[in-house]
Amino acid sequence: MQRYCLTLDLKNDPALIEEYKRIHKSIWPDIKERILRDGIKVMDIYISGSRLFMIMEVGDNFSFEEKAKSDAADPRVQEWENFMWQFQQPLPWAKPGEKWMQMEKIFDLNW
Repeated sequence: MQRYCLTLDLKNDPALIEEYKRIHKSIWPDIKERILRDGIKVMDIYISGSRLFMIMEVGDNFSFEEKAKSDAADPRVQEWENFMWQFQQPLPWAKPGEKWMQMEKIFDLNW
C-alpha cells in the first residue's frame, strides 16, 4: 500500500467553498465507485481556508498515469471534473492543465 498527498486550491469565495464541502458529503455514487475501482483504497480531503489537502492510499498496482488515461476516457469522470473546476483553481506554481498536485514528503517521525 502506498500513500500520496496532494493539494489544490479552491476559489476564495466563502459561498463556493461551502457548496464544495456540501457536495463532497455525498459525491456522485458512480464517481465513488470509479475511485474504488481504480485501486484507491482511502481518499480523505481536508481544508484550511481555500487550500485543499488530499490523502490517498492506493494498492501496489496503482499508477497516476493509468488513472489519468482511464479518467480521460470516461465521460462521467470528465463531467465531474468539469463540474468541480467551477470551485477549484490551480496552485500558483502549477503548469497549465494541472489540478491536484502531488506533495513532497519532507518529514517522517520514524525516519
